[in-house]
Amino acid sequence: MAKTASNSSLHIRRLILVPAAITLGITMLRLIGELEHWPSRWFSAAAGGGLAIVGISWLPFIFGPYFAVKLTRSGHGPSSLLKAFGFTALGFLVLFVAVFVGFLPKFNYPGKEAVGYLLVAFAASIVTLGWPALFRVLVAYGYAARIPVAILMLFAIHGRWGTHYDVLPPRYTGATSFLAVYMQIAFLPQMVVWIAQTVLMGALAGIIVAAVMFRGNRPAVAS
Repeated sequence: MAKTASNSSLHIRRLILVPAAITLGITMLRLIGELEHWPSRWFSAAAGGGLAIVGISWLPFIFGPYFAVKLTRSGHGPSSLLKAFGFTALGFLVLFVAVFVGFLPKFNYPGKEAVGYLLVAFAASIVTLGWPALFRVLVAYGYAARIPVAILMLFAIHGRWGTHYDVLPPRYTGATSFLAVYMQIAFLPQMVVWIAQTVLMGALAGIIVAAVMFRGNRPAVAS
């Protein structure tokens, strides 16, 4: 019998506990590797992370399917995987528009970045229309993963540690005060952009894996 929605919310903490602990461990390993100047291929201190192998940005491709399978097996799958995929694809489209009109230099208008962040958040929220349970779990995991990074960046930027957590992006032209820099390169990106990335990437990977694993079986939906 399908579990109730209230029971589903109670299990979110338990569902994300191990993934969040693994993510925190990788974050700490990445920090140590950069401070100790370990090989840059694995622990790059370049702005944006330099596509280093050790990092947490790719984890939604692993934990998205993990969450999707767990939710489906516990009776909290989507009403339709095709519908879930469609809304996730729409989310990616809105995300592309958000980056284009909110962050690229092609457009310049008052409140540009605010519009960009609002659209990014909206892009991620579209996932809930296709698979509400997966959306809630990915948001919870996203904040569990990114709040420690935001706190870490606060100290890194203040102390100028020389890691990718505090280096300014190329061609940075924003304010130079500590608080302004922190908000622009750390807090807002971590709390909005990277949460949206976690939700959209995790949902896409999760839906694809669920479609393969439960092919021919209609996923159960919580009452």
